[in-house]
Amino acid sequence: MIALVTLTSTAALVVALGLVDAASAPFDKAFAQQRGPHVVASFDRAAASDAALARAARQPGVEAVAGPYPEASVALPQNAMTFGLGRQITMVGRADPDADVDRLDVWAGRWATRPGEVVLNRDRDWAPDDLGKTLTIPSGPRLTVVGFAYGLSGTADAWVTPGQADALAPRASQLLLRLTDGTSSEDRLRAGLATVTEELPADALTAARTYLGLKERVSGSARAYTPYLMAFGVLGIAVSVLIIGNVVSGAVISGFRHIGVLKSIGFTPGQVVAVYLTMISVPSVLGCALGAAAGNLLARPFFDFVFSGPDAGILHGSVSIAPWVNAVALLGMPAVCVLAALAPALRAHRMSAARAISAGSAPRAGRALAVQRRLAGSPLPRPVSLGMGLPFARPGRSALTLAAVVLGAATVTFATGLATTMDRFGHAGRGAYDLTVYVGAHEDGREIRPEHGDRALHELLAGLPGAREVTARADVEVGMAGSAQEVMLEGRRGDRPRLDDVLTDGRWHRAPGEIVAGSAFLRQNGLRVGDTVRLERGGRSERVRVVGEVMQTNSRMIVGDWRTLRALAPDEDPIAYHVLLRPGADADAYARAARAADRGLSPALTGPNSVTQTVVGSAAALTTLLALVAALGVFHTVVLNTRDRRRDLGMLKSIGMTPAQVTVMKVTSMAVLGALGSLLGVPLGVAGHRMVVPRMADAVDITLPSYMTDVWQAPALAGLALAGIVIAVLGALVPARRAGRLTVAEVLRNE
Repeated sequence: MIALVTLTSTAALVVALGLVDAASAPFDKAFAQQRGPHVVASFDRAAASDAALARAARQPGVEAVAGPYPEASVALPQNAMTFGLGRQITMVGRADPDADVDRLDVWAGRWATRPGEVVLNRDRDWAPDDLGKTLTIPSGPRLTVVGFAYGLSGTADAWVTPGQADALAPRASQLLLRLTDGTSSEDRLRAGLATVTEELPADALTAARTYLGLKERVSGSARAYTPYLMAFGVLGIAVSVLIIGNVVSGAVISGFRHIGVLKSIGFTPGQVVAVYLTMISVPSVLGCALGAAAGNLLARPFFDFVFSGPDAGILHGSVSIAPWVNAVALLGMPAVCVLAALAPALRAHRMSAARAISAGSAPRAGRALAVQRRLAGSPLPRPVSLGMGLPFARPGRSALTLAAVVLGAATVTFATGLATTMDRFGHAGRGAYDLTVYVGAHEDGREIRPEHGDRALHELLAGLPGAREVTARADVEVGMAGSAQEVMLEGRRGDRPRLDDVLTDGRWHRAPGEIVAGSAFLRQNGLRVGDTVRLERGGRSERVRVVGEVMQTNSRMIVGDWRTLRALAPDEDPIAYHVLLRPGADADAYARAARAADRGLSPALTGPNSVTQTVVGSAAALTTLLALVAALGVFHTVVLNTRDRRRDLGMLKSIGMTPAQVTVMKVTSMAVLGALGSLLGVPLGVAGHRMVVPRMADAVDITLPSYMTDVWQAPALAGLALAGIVIAVLGALVPARRAGRLTVAEVLRNE
């Protein structure tokens, strides 16, 4: 039992500590592992030769350098989108994926070694037949895709051999720099770059960016996971240590009879303590070693699952169990076991042989007898009243078991609230449509445009069987007065232009000149609901007023009336149509009908939200693991209590208590702890939810509507009140039934 509990607890501890470590700074770890560049700089090849750039990179303050590499900006045909590429890409000539700076992970295929070959920068979503496809460059050769690689810093969209890059007439040379003061501010990094370029012509540097912008963008997504992973990590560590302490100390106490026998045959008190610490250490070390191995095996796919949301490619292959986590588990958990065993072993050290022999079964005067007498006088059935008094016989053991049940109930409560919030988050706006029909399709590498115009398409889609509502959507980039950043204005036209369930403040736009904007957009531009801004595009301008705030993570996105969009871009047509189907309509059948009606359409069903799936799935897995550990603690407590009170069991059975009544008595004893655990654990879980969820939202710069955070209604709390009881009863049921099957003769023979 000690080996089993230490194995499970150590596995939980390894996963918990690994989560805390992985969530603390995933970008920094990935960046260091791949030797990412602190500065990515592009230079005009006509103004600075490769030899001059190589000399400049040897300036003081440069830790490592890669390049210069020939860098070409290449226009691609529309069908390049099938590779996840845009119309304009950066192609770099590079002979080797491994370098002192920006080590690339070639995770599919191989590196380009000959002219006519290309490696694409992509981190997932590929099929084996993608290798071998060709990428046609209108102004150059046809390139065969021989591999997929992932570069943490996004220094290129594709890589070819240096000779192939030279054939593309590159106008720039790329230099990747790691600086000795690379962890400092943007200003210090720019100063370091200025030192490198001070001897080059003034116009040689054409573009430069530091890694801090990438870190901020990526870490926002990772920071959203950090609060709840930290919460589960702390809960896992606490539950594991509590259970280990309870199990090991209880095992020593239940062995007092054996200790008395050892003393009676001549073992000294010191030898007895040494014997027991050794007996505890052997299964503990074995369980810890197996648990650490199991934790590492569980953690790898688990981390892949946890970090599988947006921007997960940034962390590709970098999130793993740190060596210090295994060291803590392999050294710390046996130490916890020995310390937990030391106190009762020293207590046995002071006992006489006769007292130790009788400690496990002899009656104890004053041990919770007052509570048991009061319960015996109650109208409760005798097995229930006896069971309710049992926890008071071993108050220390019961307190540790109760603490584990409290944390288990808190974990279930917290996970339930988190899952409810994330489910509502994932479905926000999804009730407005069942599928999206995009304008444009690709077939055999060719782009196919729709045969119908905008209004005809709208009518066509609305007339297909099963359609209930159709809303057109167009996006256009516009300028905003007072800001250098381009803004994406989205306009909606049709049956459902409003998405009220993502509104967090104000109201939805109702007329031209009104917009709603995301929390991130408002915060980054210092705006509030009610403020007015001027949008500009191609000599046209419109003054618009912010009338509402919506839950939107894109800091560049605003949503306005269709007439507002057409006032700035009169020729802009919809890029997609959102379709809401009638109840019971087949979405797949509608998609097939849309394709058949116009080959230039690309219907896409609304899929599940990846963030929601990631958080809910990982929370469910962690909750199951921690609840299992807590139930094992209850299991062991019942086993120990049965051993301690075997004389009482024999007496009760000898006067007529049935096996079923014994089972009820034992289960009741733990159900009392379960009820108390729920009473304390549910409020703790609610408090954790209210503390963690706002921090998750703040990490990605959004505000959640109140209906996503106010998830605690009376029915939900009533159901959660059973969490501790269920954990306790499940843990107690098997040993309680075993206790019920003990015969009087077996008990008395053991005595």
